Order: sequence, then structure tokens, then C-alpha cells
Amino acid sequence: MSASTIRGPVRRSRHASRGEPGPPRRWWADLAGSAALFSVVVVLALWLSNGGVQGFSAMGGPATAVGRVTGLVASDLLLLQVLLMARIPWVERFYGQDLLARRHRLIGFLSFWLMLAHVVLITVGYAQAGGSGIARTAWDLVVTYPGMLLATAGTGLLVLVVLLSVRAARRRQRYETWHLIHLYAYLGVGLALPHQLWTGADFVGSAAARLYWWGLYAAALGAVLLFRVGLPAWRSAYHRLRVEAVVPEAPGVVSVYLRGHRLDRLPVRAGQFFLWRFLDGPGWSRANPYTLSAGPRPDLLRITVKELGDGSARVAGLRPGTRALIEGPYGALTTARLTGEHALLIAAGVGITTMRALLDDLVPASGRVTLLYRIRRPSDAVFRTELDHLARYYGVRVVYLDGGRQHPGSWLPSRFASMNDAQALRWLVPDVATCDVFLCGPPPWMRTVRATLESAGTSGDRIHAEEFAW
Repeated sequence: MSASTIRGPVRRSRHASRGEPGPPRRWWADLAGSAALFSVVVVLALWLSNGGVQGFSAMGGPATAVGRVTGLVASDLLLLQVLLMARIPWVERFYGQDLLARRHRLIGFLSFWLMLAHVVLITVGYAQAGGSGIARTAWDLVVTYPGMLLATAGTGLLVLVVLLSVRAARRRQRYETWHLIHLYAYLGVGLALPHQLWTGADFVGSAAARLYWWGLYAAALGAVLLFRVGLPAWRSAYHRLRVEAVVPEAPGVVSVYLRGHRLDRLPVRAGQFFLWRFLDGPGWSRANPYTLSAGPRPDLLRITVKELGDGSARVAGLRPGTRALIEGPYGALTTARLTGEHALLIAAGVGITTMRALLDDLVPASGRVTLLYRIRRPSDAVFRTELDHLARYYGVRVVYLDGGRQHPGSWLPSRFASMNDAQALRWLVPDVATCDVFLCGPPPWMRTVRATLESAGTSGDRIHAEEFAW
């Protein structure tokens, strides 16, 4: 298969075609955020209605009472955290993976510390009430109270996941390893459920409490089963994606072309990504996130992968006919975010894959389109033939920014050494302040470019970027 197979732009309007997600609605985000905050308020109200404050007067009461409320809030946040990453389509569509991941991480660490506070305070409160030592009380709680052995195991799993999710630890892990370990958080939540429902007075103390907590657990479990298991399994079975060809694009970079059944019914847009599993032998169960590198067609999808780890290295060896399982589509970096007529795309390295796909939605339906492509050497350019074709026949302005950096901290090549980054950007794109800007590249590089854009006068709501969530 040659690059010309998918060279031309997908001819569609800026609005999503049938079956594709439309522009996100601002009111929905406000509603979702308010619902999350309201859930915490409900938990506190149920605790108060069940006599939470009255327990302060007994021996060990203050520690026990505070321990109970921290446990309740921790449980609520933990279940909200599960819902955030349950891949609910309309949640993904509005927030995007990177924003969801940041909120997931923030809520996760908050629920973790509240959970530890719950364990310590309950143990101290029970020790004070019973006149026993803390170590003895902790042992009695674990071995004599119903469900506590399971809860202890669940807590241990959650501690392990949190420790391995700290940024310093995460940098040392392969994506596949981190993803597998992170799944144990679901097991940790499941193991904690019995002790809360069997022995938690605030869970069984009233019909309202039972209704709320059973409803929240059911919503979290249902969302995971439906959107993390059921929907991906159905889409993989229905669309029956198979590798048609693997084509080298640049040193260490290959494109994979895939065909399947009724791909026009797959609700995906240029700029989105899937989690991919290729049934090519051992290791197929580990999913990897790859964005589409061309606009989706009714009969063809394309991803482009740079060799960065074990999973991506295997992609180059895929054989035609290999079956692919998908989970997604995910991501919000699509043309639904457009607010004006001039789109500026800025890419570095393999980030060109997302920009290349977006061009299929932008050309020729949009107005002016400019692509700034940062590479070290001309030979590193991916899709050069396709980009030159788009420039020649559709008027896309393509600027290759090759060469070493002009100075540490700059993202531009040395030929702009006479200007700072903001001046150089305004020289390259005089109307940059009014452009819709799409960014894709390494996260530190994107942060540098974003700072330059803001210095050049581009407002934050016109800058669109997204990182894979891990």
C-alpha cells in the first residue's frame, strides 16, 4: 500500500457527520462538576443525620467520629474517581483524556489520604474506647470484624497503586506496566466493599444511606462493565478490524492501515485515539494508545507509531490479516473546538500524526490552515509527501522548522536566534493572536509552546492540546 492511498483530505464539513460526536456543551461540564460536589454534600448530610456529631461525647468518640466521616468521603471520592476513568463517552468528549486524568489523579490522592486518616483514626478511637493498645486494637479489627481482611487487602492494593502512580515512579515504568498495575485499583475498591456494607453504621443506618451507597456502587460498577468492557468488546466484534499493510514512514516510524466492517458507523473523528490490542501473540492483552494519523474513512483507518517501547516496537512486525481489538475512540482534540476561520497546527516529532489527521477535517472545509512542524533534521519529517501534496493542491501553508534549538528553553531552531520565541512566532504567523491553535508533541515541549503563544497574544481558550492519559 502506498501513501497515496490516503493522501487526499477527507471531504467533510466542519460539523460531525452522522454518528460522530458533536461539539461539547458548556452547561454539561457545569452540571457534571456540580453533581460531583453534591455527592460529597450528600455524604456529609447522611453522616450528620445518622448521629455523626453525637459520637463526640463518648470515650474515643472524637477520633472515631472523624474517622468515620473521612472514610465516607474517601469512599465517595474513590467511586467518583472510578467514574471519571470509566470511559463514559460523553464525559470523554467534553473533558478530554488529559483533563480527566489530572482530575482523576487529584481526587485519587485526596481519597487516598482520607482513607489512611480513616484507618488511623478508627483504630485510635476504638483503642481509646476499649482501653487496649493501638497495635492490639488494629489486630482485633482485622481478624474479628466481618470483611476487614478483604478491606485490608484492598487497602494494600490501593497503597501500591498510589505509590506507583507518583510521577517519579511513573517515569521509570513502561506504559504497559503502569496500565496493568493501575487496573488493580478496581480490585482494591471491590475488596473494600463488603466491610463497609456489613459493619459500617453509616452505610446501613438508614434507608436513605443504603439507597445512596448501593446506587453509587452500582453506577460505578455498571459504568466500568458497560464502557470499559462491554462497548469495546462489541465494537471490536462488530467492526472486525484487521491489519492490511504496515508501511515505513521514517526511521523508526511505521503506519498501520486497517480495514474493517462498516467503519462508517464507528463514532470517531480526526484527532481522536484508540487503545489498541493486536492479536499477534504474547502480550496482546496490553493495550497501547495510538491516535489516528489520517481522517477516518468508511473503509479504512490509519495509525502511525514511533518505536518507543516494547508495544510500539511490535507494531512494525505486524502481518497483514492480524486482528485488532479497539477501545475508544477517546480524546477531544478535534475540529469541534474551532471558533474561527484560521487554524494553526503546531507539531513536534510523532505529534505530527494527530495534526495530519486534523488536516483531513480542516481541508478544504475550513479557511486558512498553517502547519508548523518542528523536526531535528529534514530526514525526520513524517508524511512529507502527503504534506507537500496538501500544500500544493489545497493551499495548506507548511513550515518545516528543522535544526538545533536557538537557545536552551526555546522550541524554535537556531535560524531565529535574532528574535525571542514570541517575536519569531508572530513573524511566522502574523495573525497568531486570532488563530485556533492545535498542539501535539512531547508534554514539556507543548508547555513551552503554550507559553510562547500566550506571550504572542493568543488567548488560552484558543489553544487546544491534549496528552495521552498515563
